[in-house]
Amino acid sequence: MIRVRLLCCILGASIVLGACGKDEPRGNQEPVASASQMPDQPAQAVEQKQAQQTRQQAPVEIDARQPDGMVVVRVADMPRQAVATLRLIEAGGPFPYEKDGVVFGNRERLLPRHPRGYYHEYTVPTPRSRDRGARRIVCGGPRQQIGDCYYSDDHYASFKRIAG
Repeated sequence: MIRVRLLCCILGASIVLGACGKDEPRGNQEPVASASQMPDQPAQAVEQKQAQQTRQQAPVEIDARQPDGMVVVRVADMPRQAVATLRLIEAGGPFPYEKDGVVFGNRERLLPRHPRGYYHEYTVPTPRSRDRGARRIVCGGPRQQIGDCYYSDDHYASFKRIAG
């Protein structure tokens, strides 16, 4: 079961990464590295490319960790689409996606444990994405409360606790 999930995650990531940049003009291509700059293994090249893209696209965030090990991100350091989604949650909608507000099962067990129905998920729009993308906010407790919310930019593979 775990292997199937892992395979699905890898397959999904490869599809998403394979589609990245197809809509961008050809004039913005990055210079090609010479053989002396290339890592020994292809996996290292992919990791370096992903790290470079993350540094270019991701907002600056606090790397403070809570006692439970959870990374914290301030609202001011989140993408503007995430801040807008957080405000929609607080206002009670209307939400742009049909699945916004559905129960989040926390099957990955990355968030603190609570009874089923405690967490609800909301889509954070991703620019130039043709679908819902990978970014989500998951909030716990009563609806329209944003005191116990978490941000994921990798479709639940990791979470950051949202701090005011």
